[in-house]
Amino acid sequence: MRKLAIGAALSGALALAGIAAPAASAATPNLVFSDVTVNKGKAIVVGTTKTVSVPVTYTMTRPADLVIDNKKTFAAVMLYRGTLRTLDNELDPEVMPTCTTTATTDTTVTESCTETIPVDPGDYLYEAADATTWKAGGLYAHIDGTLSDDFLSSESDVAIWGNLGTAKVQRAAKLTADASPEPVAKGRTITVKGKLTRADWDSSSYKGYSGQKAVLQFRTEGSKTYTNVKAITSGTGGALSTTVKASKSGYYRYVFAGTTTTAAATATGDYIQVK
Repeated sequence: MRKLAIGAALSGALALAGIAAPAASAATPNLVFSDVTVNKGKAIVVGTTKTVSVPVTYTMTRPADLVIDNKKTFAAVMLYRGTLRTLDNELDPEVMPTCTTTATTDTTVTESCTETIPVDPGDYLYEAADATTWKAGGLYAHIDGTLSDDFLSSESDVAIWGNLGTAKVQRAAKLTADASPEPVAKGRTITVKGKLTRADWDSSSYKGYSGQKAVLQFRTEGSKTYTNVKAITSGTGGALSTTVKASKSGYYRYVFAGTTTTAAATATGDYIQVK
């Protein structure tokens, strides 16, 4: 089971929210989350091992008499997949947000907040269905209680305001290119092979991505610009292979534009000498 976030107390609140999705009670303060931006508006691309740190910025307006001490009272932005009634998965900050007051009234305080949500594929992403568009939600939790060897008492108030924004999570892709034979006589046939793979979070490995369009490109030696040569489709296991006539020395590479669930990828150019 993956670790929960924002400290042990709030983790219990998130677990409760995930199971019961309680409505805000009379004791829940009126928080307003706005201008939520996740990862600077870019897709969150995750591989199989490296934790991706996702920056989140937003504005929060709270009652002037509400103290968020990050000990018993918490507020943050989370990402979730599914609905608030049935959370299929959720991602939360492990370090509490940093907020700066930007405006006040007699009854409210408005703050500009930043936080970071760590996405560790080994702990937080379980299946291909996680490669989709997630929603942002504003989270409030108040946890209080007494704990000793003689007595245990606890109470919690949890509220989540959903549909505050979106963030796309994509599987990272890898692409290779290998041109041969090398060197080659001008006018002879060159075979350019490669392989397209993408992150499989269930197995924590990269697996072939078949049936996808990739474009073969060529850059003449001494030039900085690649031009398209032809488009082909990846085969079994993500294999790529096509042939071209040797005309001049330069670099061949494959480019994959990406899909809704998988990020774009570009192979490193492979140099071939033409005599």
